[in-house]
Amino acid sequence: MTDHLDRRTFVRSTAAVSVAGLLAGCGGSGGDGGDGGSGGSDGDSGGDDGGTETAESTPTDTESGGSGDVPSEVSEYLSDVGNFDGTVADQTGTGNVNVEVGAEGNGGAYAFAPAAVRIDAGTDVNWSWTGEGGSHNVVHEDGEFESSLVSDSGNDFQHTFESSGVYLYYCEPHKGLGMKGAVVVE
Repeated sequence: MTDHLDRRTFVRSTAAVSVAGLLAGCGGSGGDGGDGGSGGSDGDSGGDDGGTETAESTPTDTESGGSGDVPSEVSEYLSDVGNFDGTVADQTGTGNVNVEVGAEGNGGAYAFAPAAVRIDAGTDVNWSWTGEGGSHNVVHEDGEFESSLVSDSGNDFQHTFESSGVYLYYCEPHKGLGMKGAVVVE
């Protein structure tokens, strides 16, 4: 009877350890789990994806008392972004702003630089791929603009921001790593 009891104890212990390991694996931070997106490229491996897009957005509360203010929704959205230092790069007064895609941050080349930028309405933002960190794209949270997945350097995606508001965006494959950005339009 003791052999039977020891075997039963062994089976229970093994099952408990297995379940604990399974729960620990499923309950982690998620890393680069993504959001169940397309799971791959649509075959477009590079090049300019065809031009300039123009979006209109419902203006949001940007708390813009001055160019140094950081809207609370930007601070919250970028709270897990490794290269966000709590400031918004002031690019007001310029007609064309450049943001690097695949900049150093979030444990590799998984960042937009600058992470947050302030511009005037009517300004073009040009996202330029560095060629680092694999395939990246630029996807607006509300779906107003989206680039193709691109991995090669020298590729650009341009968007004109016509309306004031806060525009939050991310890289679909690396959002879980913190590859997110914001454009504050005055």
